[in-house]
Amino acid sequence: MASVTDLTARLSRTKSVAALRIRQRQEEAERTTLAPYATKSAGAKRDHPEEPSATRTAFQVDRDRIVHSKAFRRTKHKTQVFLAPVGDHYRTRLTHVLEVNSIGRAMATALQLNEDLLEAMALGHDIGHTPFGHVGEELLARFLPDGFRHNQQSVRITERIEKNGKGLNLTHEVRDGILKHSAPTTGGLETAAWGAPETPEGWVVRYADKIAYLHHDTDDAMRAGIIGEDDLPKEVRNALGHDRAERLDTMVYDVIVHSFGKPEVGLSPEVLEATNALRDWMFDNVYLAGPAKTEDEKAQGVLLGLLQYFEAHPDRMPPEYQRIADEDGVKRAVADYVAGMTDAYALDTYESLFIPAAWSRR
Repeated sequence: MASVTDLTARLSRTKSVAALRIRQRQEEAERTTLAPYATKSAGAKRDHPEEPSATRTAFQVDRDRIVHSKAFRRTKHKTQVFLAPVGDHYRTRLTHVLEVNSIGRAMATALQLNEDLLEAMALGHDIGHTPFGHVGEELLARFLPDGFRHNQQSVRITERIEKNGKGLNLTHEVRDGILKHSAPTTGGLETAAWGAPETPEGWVVRYADKIAYLHHDTDDAMRAGIIGEDDLPKEVRNALGHDRAERLDTMVYDVIVHSFGKPEVGLSPEVLEATNALRDWMFDNVYLAGPAKTEDEKAQGVLLGLLQYFEAHPDRMPPEYQRIADEDGVKRAVADYVAGMTDAYALDTYESLFIPAAWSRR
């Protein structure tokens, strides 16, 4: 009679074989149902080879690693555009990420691209954002000699910071999409200083990011009373739509129709021109305008105080950042630490370091 140990081992082997078939079936489904130029998970590459999951494709594994990372959870408490807004309906960095994911999946589905790859890229694309939104990014860029960009920081988090320095060992394809989702603050959507995405899914994320923030930032700006629907340029409204829902539908539909059946993903020239015009108008009237910028100097003052303090006292950072200081230098480690803070944690840390206890708001 077989022992309990033998039976357990046999059952375990049976489950392993069945589970292996699950992943193989998913990989085969990608080969047969996705567009020929879509990125297939079976060919994904990691810097550090590892045993494949029995039940998940490589891109599904990456998606789950991002969702379970500390950096992803912190996006819930990081500013999108408006600092400390009064009201429950303004976007945070996390809700922005979820909207990018939703828009991106809709486009990837219609274009027969790899939704799992798209989702991993979308969920990870902004985990490197600083507290207080782009004003924090601007300050970090001045603090570090080589500058600071949130997309590069997102990749750095996955490679050097998460899991106490071990990183997440994401596939090359996912990291490429995270790095190249962002375009410069000037110029068209189609250019970026770090090159073009290597996959069509990466291009979808780049466009989904721009579409998402233009859609929800106009919504938030209208909710805040900074702009009204009639303030938008007439040519933009005529080209994209006369309310936020119409503009969102126009941009998403245009990407799908213009890109269907092609390995290249993009907007039609007409809609791209109108989209860039809306983006430029938003920079002039919302992003760089008074109402959304009134607290920026205060926020940067908080971050500058933290950067200078921990640069002078690196031993007071958590151990994982002291390790980075030993390996990459104090300035880089301090930037990593402060950039990873949520808005509230940055304020609380500043208060604990610089505000007398008798004056504390707590």
